[in-house]
Amino acid sequence: MDNPVPPRAAGPGPRRRDRHGRGMRGPIAPPQVPLSASRAEAFADLVQDSVERLERRWPQLADIDFLVLEVPRLERRPDEGWSDEAVPLGGTISASDGRRARIVVYRRPVEIRTKGRDERAALVHEVVVEQVAELLGLTPETVDPRYGED
Repeated sequence: MDNPVPPRAAGPGPRRRDRHGRGMRGPIAPPQVPLSASRAEAFADLVQDSVERLERRWPQLADIDFLVLEVPRLERRPDEGWSDEAVPLGGTISASDGRRARIVVYRRPVEIRTKGRDERAALVHEVVVEQVAELLGLTPETVDPRYGED
């Protein structure tokens, strides 16, 4: 039998079909679905949700920048005071030289201490409340009356 279509030479070009002839597989989920969000994006969303929850009660939080960093820096000044025994979950940077005050939440230390999304959301909210309280010079219970109830 003569085959009029010669077989394609296997070369370094992109593969058009899988070995079963069904074609390349697509993404598991469309980009707008939360499944496709990275861990960092999901964590930033938790911080943003916590901030929005507090902004209803404390409108002055609009003047504070909230940041998410992977881990705290190792080179710390002695006055910032954290020892080798305890890794901070968050921190504050006071306003100075025309810069707005900032609150930082460290993603990896928080993720390591939690097991699920609900537990992570609760810890993120606690960290944000504690840092806001420190920056405003208040107690955490004043910032959020439900602080520490869980």
